Amino acid sequence: MEDAKNQRDRIRDLLQSFQTAMLVTHGADFAHARPMAIAAVEEDCNLWFISGRDTAKVMEIEDDARVLVVCQNERTRYVSLNGRARLINDRAKARELWKSEFQAWFPGGAKDPNLLLIHVKAQEAEYWDNSGLKGLRYAFQAAKAVATGRQPAIEEGKMHGKVAV
Repeated sequence: MEDAKNQRDRIRDLLQSFQTAMLVTHGADFAHARPMAIAAVEEDCNLWFISGRDTAKVMEIEDDARVLVVCQNERTRYVSLNGRARLINDRAKARELWKSEFQAWFPGGAKDPNLLLIHVKAQEAEYWDNSGLKGLRYAFQAAKAVATGRQPAIEEGKMHGKVAV
């Protein structure tokens, strides 16, 4: 099994490969999930999102900062990240994070008065990666499992990992 730094690097690399994520917040009665464009992934796996000030997610984060971020790419790569969200009003950071696709939601650009940043401080993340050669190994293990009646062997630290980040 790989050490925690290598696992954290693997999670960061996976996060950087996703353009969107499901951001899950806690409402009064149940959790709410919504797709969000990932504005940036930091070295330590912290994430940035851009949101409107007048959204349910902002109100939910104000009441409960715990969030879950879930990413999936087809059937090969997955990341689940638990963290704490902070709402940040920083125009310089908004300009730094700005992408042209945000224009549809914020016609005023990075200066749009409704724009608010969400910074997610990663606490724990888990990944599953069956891309490339790992996918071929998994396909072999799955076929072997069907033939033997046993569950497929998963390479911990390569195909799956969990780490406090």
